[in-house]
Amino acid sequence: MSVNIHPTAIVSPEAELGDGVSIGPFCIIAPKVKIGAGTELLAYVSIHDYVTIGDNCKICEYTAIGGDPQDHGFKGEVSYVRIGNNNLIRENVTINRATGEGNETVVGNDCFIMDGVHFAHNVHVGDYVTVANKVGLSGFVQVGSHTVFGGMAGVHQFVRIGEYCMIGGLYRVVKDVPHYVLASGEPLRLTGLNKVGLERGGFDADTRRAILKFYREIYSKEKSFTEAFTEAVNNRDKYIPEIQRIIDFYEGTKRGVTFWGI
Repeated sequence: MSVNIHPTAIVSPEAELGDGVSIGPFCIIAPKVKIGAGTELLAYVSIHDYVTIGDNCKICEYTAIGGDPQDHGFKGEVSYVRIGNNNLIRENVTINRATGEGNETVVGNDCFIMDGVHFAHNVHVGDYVTVANKVGLSGFVQVGSHTVFGGMAGVHQFVRIGEYCMIGGLYRVVKDVPHYVLASGEPLRLTGLNKVGLERGGFDADTRRAILKFYREIYSKEKSFTEAFTEAVNNRDKYIPEIQRIIDFYEGTKRGVTFWGI
C-alpha cells in the first residue's frame, strides 16, 4: 500500500512515513518526523520536528503536534512528542514537546482526544484515555489509563490522575486524583467510585466493593485521615493488589491528594 500525499501538502523528504499513510490538503510535515502505517492526517495538520506517531491514528483539521513548549524554562533543547497507536485526535488539538534535553510528551494507545484539547510539555497520558472538548493539561501532568475527562476541565501542573477515573467537566484539578474514582465540584472532591468505568474494565463486584470499603475506611469520621492511612500502610499485605496500588499512589504524592467529599 502506497503513501498518499495531497499535492498542496508540504512534506519533508526526510520524514519517515509508514505504509498506507495519508497526508491531506495543506498539511506541513517537518523533517524529523515518523508516522506509522495507516495513519491519516486530514487538512491543515502541522507536525513539527521530533514527533513520532504510531499506526492507525486519525488526526483532524488544524491540529498542531510537536510545537515548542510554552515554558519560560525552555532553551531550545531537543525534546520529543511520542504518540502511540489507534488514537483519534480531533480538530484544533495542540500537543507540545517537552522541556528538558531528551524528555518526552507522551500519549498512549487508543485514546480519544476531542476538539480544542491542549497537552502541555512533559505530559504523560496512558492508554484508552478519553479527553472531551477544551480540556487543558498543564506541564508535567500524568494521567493513568482508562480515565475520562469532561469538557473544559483544567489540570494544574505536576498533578497526577490515576487509572479508571472520571473528572467532571468545567472543574479545576489542583491536587492528585487517586485510582478508580469520580471527581467533581469546586473545590474538587472525590464523590464516589467510578462504578461504570470499573464494570466496563472487567473489575468484578467483589473487587469494586473492596475498593469502596477501603476509601470509606481511610476517610472515616471515626479516625483522622493520617491515622487511618498509616494503619492501612502498616497492613498493606492484607489488601488486594488494586488497593495496594491506591496506597502506593498516595505515598507518591507531592501536591497532595484530593479528599473524599461525601
